[in-house]
Amino acid sequence: MNIRTIRLAVLLVMVASPVLAHPGHETSGFAHPFTGLDHLLAMVGVGVWASLLAAKRPAAAYLVPASFIAMMLVGAAAGFVGIKLPMVEAGIVASVLLLGALIMAAVRMPSAAAMAVVGLFAVFHGYAHAIEAPTSGTGLYILGFVAATAMLHAAGLGLGWVARRAVGDLGLRALGGAVMAGGALVLIAN
Repeated sequence: MNIRTIRLAVLLVMVASPVLAHPGHETSGFAHPFTGLDHLLAMVGVGVWASLLAAKRPAAAYLVPASFIAMMLVGAAAGFVGIKLPMVEAGIVASVLLLGALIMAAVRMPSAAAMAVVGLFAVFHGYAHAIEAPTSGTGLYILGFVAATAMLHAAGLGLGWVARRAVGDLGLRALGGAVMAGGALVLIAN
């Protein structure tokens, strides 16, 4: 990834207005990741990046998404117990833009490093899920957003696999560009 891409992503995050909460999911954790473009893009992006990494390290196909889910639960736990996490919305938008950039630049790194990157992003997503949770039925709400996240990761893995089969790394890079463009739309819309 070149320095210009990193600077642009940092600049966009710094000038971003907060991403608004996603209405309509107060009772369904499963719906939450689907109702916010930022969450949807990040979670599909994790799957696409994992598919890119899995070309050389097959275990990345499950390690990277599993890391996201595990750390998303850590972030959710922080939110449920009342810990205040700063810059949550900026962290979520940054996750979309940076995941898109990592895919677009076809950045390959060791699985442990990729797990750490997505794990950091996941804390913000989990926290957002928790602070927007209903006051009752928390267990089902958590189960719902974990299941939806796993489905979105699987969709990203599938998209990445199809893109790689169809046109190689260029297809994956195009998906990364789409994730970044979606992140820019989130910034513009808010």
